[in-house]
Amino acid sequence: MAKFLNTSATNYFLEELIKNAKDRLILISPFLRLNDKIKELLEDKNRLKIDVRVVYGKNELQPEEIKWLKDLTYLRTSFCKNLHAKCYLNEETCIITSLNLYEFSQVNNNEMGVLVQRSEDTQLYNETYEEAQRIIRISDEIRISVETVEKEVEISPQNSDESSPNKLTTSKLAQKLGLKTPELLEKLIQAGYLEPRDGLNFITQKSKQAGGEFRKSPKYGSYLLWPEDLHP
Repeated sequence: MAKFLNTSATNYFLEELIKNAKDRLILISPFLRLNDKIKELLEDKNRLKIDVRVVYGKNELQPEEIKWLKDLTYLRTSFCKNLHAKCYLNEETCIITSLNLYEFSQVNNNEMGVLVQRSEDTQLYNETYEEAQRIIRISDEIRISVETVEKEVEISPQNSDESSPNKLTTSKLAQKLGLKTPELLEKLIQAGYLEPRDGLNFITQKSKQAGGEFRKSPKYGSYLLWPEDLHP
């Protein structure tokens, strides 16, 4: 059955939840400012190529936070308007809590929450997971896992993938191929369509020759379009 958590227990089990994630990790928090321990754990998940989704609701990220997030290839961030829920899940455990993923809250505030184990409360876990997925679906992905840099290219906001009917974004191409986005990114790098440098993935000449396009918009930032028949 669900276990009650006070502030210190919430922090402890949150770290354990992140540490023990083997397949997926979902972190939903209106406010986002990570302490060094959480960053260390997420960097380890990135090295292990674990799919991490972070959803936040207050657009107040500091420049150093943005740069750190961009360096994690397998971590995707989304912005959800009017978000107030705080929920953290891996494939076996979830925490529903008042605690933001915010360093000040973790140190200074009095918080509480509940710990749910999938093996003991399957229905409650599944209902929480489904609601987390709904929140992800209605949020705007700020940085698709591929992060491209090509300073000389600027595409006007109205030029979106709707104007390229035979091309797909990286996430949509991954879905079509039956892959997770991080898996497709790895294949694109191995095939020479992307070149990783300094924590970012750069579009290559081979990408351009194959029909890959760099796009940039004020709302979604940098992203790529690929021919729908591309098979890296």
